[in-house]
Amino acid sequence: MRSILPLVAFAAACATLPALAQKPGQGWGGGGSLGNLPPPPYQQAPQFTPTPQRPQMALPTAKPPPLGRQQGFPQAQQPGLRPPSQMAALPRDKPPPLGGRRAPGPQAGPGPGPQPGGRQPPRPVSSGTGFVIAPRQIMTNHHVAAGCTAMTARTAAGQEIAATVIAVDEQRDLALLRTDADAGPVLSFRRSTAVRRGENVVTYGFPLAGLLSSGPTLTTGDVSALAGLGDNPRQIQISAPVQQGNSGGPLLDLHGQVVGVIVSKLNAQRIAQATGDIPQNVNFAVKHTEAIDFLREHGVQPQMEEPTGPLRTAAEIGEVANASTLFLRCLR
Repeated sequence: MRSILPLVAFAAACATLPALAQKPGQGWGGGGSLGNLPPPPYQQAPQFTPTPQRPQMALPTAKPPPLGRQQGFPQAQQPGLRPPSQMAALPRDKPPPLGGRRAPGPQAGPGPGPQPGGRQPPRPVSSGTGFVIAPRQIMTNHHVAAGCTAMTARTAAGQEIAATVIAVDEQRDLALLRTDADAGPVLSFRRSTAVRRGENVVTYGFPLAGLLSSGPTLTTGDVSALAGLGDNPRQIQISAPVQQGNSGGPLLDLHGQVVGVIVSKLNAQRIAQATGDIPQNVNFAVKHTEAIDFLREHGVQPQMEEPTGPLRTAAEIGEVANASTLFLRCLR
């Protein structure tokens, strides 16, 4: 009996513990319950309020307006824009030839005023090349001197001297000028009449004055054919490049002797229109034999030499030609 009574008491005590634990406010310390903590106060999650979307601009589907004008505004009412200035009409015609304009540079300025009697002084309108063939005498092309009221020659030293036309030959396209002062040393012609195809030659002159170098220009090439355009027997064909302004200049061999007078180049534009192909390095010179005959016909005995000795370089030929080649200016 003594062992049963304590067990009954212990079982009764254990049965009362769950009831005490489930009653809030009644614990061992009279405070809140340890086994049943009150849940945290309910916090409602903030609701997401979407930002109202802005209306999207309609993308343009039409072709954009041309530059300088906004769509929807008349040209005179464009905000913040000045009406565009009127564009100049583009030229449709071919530009005038270089020889038809006054050469740019100091000579193209206003120049001196009217001369007594109301006449305008002559102005430079074209240029070319010449070379000394006798004391105070110069050879050039007829088309360089044609129509000039006066001519001037500039020496290698930069001296401007007056030149007068004393003889012309339109068929050969040659002209003879006389200068008022010494123009430089005389260039010699080749005495031999034989000029061979493939022979090296040198040109010296003043092409495209005012656009290229103000000094002389040297080019090299070969004798391509022993006749000129249309089988012209007075000329030879060369591959050395020449331009406007080279006309009248000397064509020299590698001994420094004159074997021709530069006269023209093939009109590549016309040939291309006719054949569909652009010719290259097709240029012409009057044969030195024709130049010698022209001088003798007008009482001038040219200086001639045989082609002897070693061949010179193009640079050495240029040094020989430089002192005797002149820049010619036509005044009208």
